[in-house]
Amino acid sequence: MDATQTNARTLRLAEDDNILVAAGKIEPGAEIAQGLTLRERIPFGHKIAARAIATGEPIVKFGQIIGFASKPIAPGDWVHEHNVEMHDFARDYRFAEAARPVNVLPVEEQETFQGFRRANGRAGTRNYVGILTSVNCSASVARFMAEAAMRSGMLDAFGNVDGVVSFTHGTGCGMAASGEGFELLKRTQWGYAANPNLGGVLLVGLGCEVFQIGRMKQLYGIEESETFRTMTIQDSGGTKKTIEQGLERIREMLVAANKVERETIPASELTLALQCGGSDGYSGITANPALGVAADILVRNGGTAILSETPEIYGAEHLLTRRAKNRDVGEKLIERIKWWEEYTARNGGEMNNNPSPGNKAGGLTTILEKSLGAAAKGGSTTLNAVYEYAEPVTEKGFVFMDTPGYDPVSVTGQVAGGANVVCFTTGRGSAYGCKPAPSIKLATNTPMYERMREDMDINCGDILDGVSVQEKGEEIFREILAVASGKRSKSEDLGYGDSEFVPWQIGAVM
Repeated sequence: MDATQTNARTLRLAEDDNILVAAGKIEPGAEIAQGLTLRERIPFGHKIAARAIATGEPIVKFGQIIGFASKPIAPGDWVHEHNVEMHDFARDYRFAEAARPVNVLPVEEQETFQGFRRANGRAGTRNYVGILTSVNCSASVARFMAEAAMRSGMLDAFGNVDGVVSFTHGTGCGMAASGEGFELLKRTQWGYAANPNLGGVLLVGLGCEVFQIGRMKQLYGIEESETFRTMTIQDSGGTKKTIEQGLERIREMLVAANKVERETIPASELTLALQCGGSDGYSGITANPALGVAADILVRNGGTAILSETPEIYGAEHLLTRRAKNRDVGEKLIERIKWWEEYTARNGGEMNNNPSPGNKAGGLTTILEKSLGAAAKGGSTTLNAVYEYAEPVTEKGFVFMDTPGYDPVSVTGQVAGGANVVCFTTGRGSAYGCKPAPSIKLATNTPMYERMREDMDINCGDILDGVSVQEKGEEIFREILAVASGKRSKSEDLGYGDSEFVPWQIGAVM
């Protein structure tokens, strides 16, 4: 969606909108578009009433309902939490009416990147050796191993390997041995083990936990090899012996991982995780729609783009169901929405608990407003599939994965599903990185980009200065190819990614 600038200080985003968006801080008494005089100070990215809005009347932004007036709102008033409320209203899903075939480029015309081709045919953008843990009880040992490997200098002889990283978590025991929570952990663990950005995997357990390594190997028919090994602290003889034995196995895996070199691979082998965090009033105007353009370009090149964060498309799901390739895909998305309504209700919450305080300070008032902006990351192509958390993503094109809105949990599910690169938009300034998938940070506004240059890869705030959303989307796509080919993102330079593995934990802790 391209925003039309009404003057240098406000934006009207759609013809039917009854609000304007401040393109900078505006002081009381200032005259703006349509002869309006502001009655109070309007912060950057916040909303202004373009006309009188009666109590109960919808507040309209992006041409969509984002809430309802809780009191009379005069022209030029600040429109935010103090005069906007949210309640249910009918949404027309119109399943699959906007589905269109995607003209995917022939392989010989597709863009390419320099990646790692795995023995199973999949392609990675990084080449890590990962240490996974079956249970929190083995987390420290895994971390000690990774730190010892990196500190010892053993990687100096393996120039094709990006590093050794531990993926630790807080569960794996004190949980039911079957059911929803167990299934989520199982899919996440084996999804990471299979991610093409890992050239070798060591799985470490304690030995007596609920999440039994042997059971999982048998279930998945996995045998140990030069790139996949398992061990438990109890069988290995304790902490020190486990670390010593683990380092030997890591050395062996480094030899195998180092044999794989970057080669030219078509962009159709890229699976892009679409994320936003620390959103603001400009997320849906600049960075998110620009990322949507990049996602569309990737899809035309035969690649895959995964939109997620179900609580943050709530209220905009009707825009996705209309793009579903068929009714079954659209219905599956609505099933996940209903699951979330029940899930939040039984835990004493509601879907409008989101946005966060930071989102609201940035100009977002309701989850409906946030969701409309967040959904823009998904571009405009047909929705081909809906996946549950951490399920393997097998469809090409634009797909959706059900995840929480909490960024580390959401990206963990996407990477478990097969994402080998991440694009992450932020307006407030999220500090985030992800191993083994490099994360590209996109700033929604120039002031934040200038404050946090060392964290941000691309500034999308210049869209407000006249750069088109299309141009910015093409710039993002070029950066995706460069990072996939080995260029280090800002979060990689800062060392992020070791602590961002956070599997979604559902169910009783026993």
